[in-house]
Amino acid sequence: MSHDDLRALFLNCTLKKSPERSHTQGLIDLSSRIMEKQGVQVEHLRPIDHEVATGVWPDMTEHGWARDAWPSIYQRVMAADILVIAGPIWLGDNSSVAKLVIERLYACSGRLNDAGQYAYYGRVGGCLITGNEDGAKHCAMNVLYSLQHLGYTIPPQADAGWIGEAGPGPSYLDPGSGGPTNDFTNRNTTFMTWNLLHLARLLKDAGGIPAHGNQRSQWDAGCRFDFENPEYR
Repeated sequence: MSHDDLRALFLNCTLKKSPERSHTQGLIDLSSRIMEKQGVQVEHLRPIDHEVATGVWPDMTEHGWARDAWPSIYQRVMAADILVIAGPIWLGDNSSVAKLVIERLYACSGRLNDAGQYAYYGRVGGCLITGNEDGAKHCAMNVLYSLQHLGYTIPPQADAGWIGEAGPGPSYLDPGSGGPTNDFTNRNTTFMTWNLLHLARLLKDAGGIPAHGNQRSQWDAGCRFDFENPEYR
């Protein structure tokens, strides 16, 4: 099955600017190589390299900020059938950059597509987590809940990660960490990648999520899609 009409965007929410080595990028590379072998057009982006303003509006230059790179990043998000948010664990939680990215995705979640659905409908989301402390499942839960709440479709086993021993220790790409050869991580990353591909293929071929019962434009126009509230009687 061909996937050369699919596009994937990996947002690496590391705290390190390019070209500093990112352990998260090491795990991203495992997933993206599988996609590229299937013909997917893959793009990597580190939000930390761009002046992304803080806030929950689509363009923060309209709200007091001198610069905001988010509008241009948003165009790349919308061009992608698959979005993977990846990042490190700090203090048991997602990085500040990952939280910023989710807030900015949320800022645009009220926009609608041509069918009157929320803009992110028909796209697939996943996440990758790295670190040398506990919290991988907590971080993944936060990312995946956020993506589905905004309108992304989440496949089975849509997260993968690697953490070292609890406490200070080597990170994923450090010599002797065992990260790149860890079978659990490699298996989960592979399964996550293929599940993203399978679901993106299904949605692409189906023309997205069926547009009935979920169209904000129709709800605002008075359509209730068989909803009945006794209080309205």
